Amino acid sequence: MKNIYLPKQVKVSEIKELSENVKLFRLDKKRVSFVPGQFVLIGVWGYGESPFGIASSPYEKSHIDIVVRNTGGNVTSALHNLKKNDEISVRGPYGNGFPLDFFEGKDLVMATGGCGIPPIASLVEYIIKNRNKFGNVYLLYGARTPEDILMKNEIKKWEKNISVILTIDKPHPNWDGHVGFVTDIISEIDVNPKRAVATMCGPGPMMNALEKVLRPLGISDRRIFVSMERKMQCGVGKCQHCAIGSKYVCTDGPVFNFDEIDKTWD
Repeated sequence: MKNIYLPKQVKVSEIKELSENVKLFRLDKKRVSFVPGQFVLIGVWGYGESPFGIASSPYEKSHIDIVVRNTGGNVTSALHNLKKNDEISVRGPYGNGFPLDFFEGKDLVMATGGCGIPPIASLVEYIIKNRNKFGNVYLLYGARTPEDILMKNEIKKWEKNISVILTIDKPHPNWDGHVGFVTDIISEIDVNPKRAVATMCGPGPMMNALEKVLRPLGISDRRIFVSMERKMQCGVGKCQHCAIGSKYVCTDGPVFNFDEIDKTWD
């Protein structure tokens, strides 16, 4: 029987700087099978292990991508010190993912902010590969400054197949796009509320505010799906760091219906 808790050593084949303190790591891992929204546990020998959402396409069989913000902790600092061809450990994938079958045939609004783009990125890649199965598709992505917008090269490709609307918090000399929060650009979308669904991943206040905007659009809580992966720590339900009410994000999620985790924002 396959032991899903056994770590495997993998090589870091590519490292990209996405912003001042965020890097993308491409990990050589063959025969990968996962659902967008699932996560893996990444370990650096001597420093520990942490969970990260998978940011690459589920159709990519030769590698997975993870996006890591250096928070100053042991694991994220160690990862940011890695060089190409270094080895790290990977366990997983774990958790549930987005309900892809339920999304088919519907309009879809994906909203994210800050470093919440990785699990949404994987979902976008899936949608583009199956574009004819979906109606109108929107990605709403907010960042503090233009420099904080992650995965810029990928976004340019996504714009050919879905509507991408970017916004930054405050006016900036190098920016002529939308200014304001993600909630301020919701009026840019055109969806059929009878067949629309929404996904969210980002800071708690952003998602709480977005929910108040989506409800008037006619998108019910049962049709809003939230990735809470930012709250995880051990990834296996032992440390209780990710407890939200009676649920653990790592073992019961990280994707939830909104009404499962309402009023639990950090």
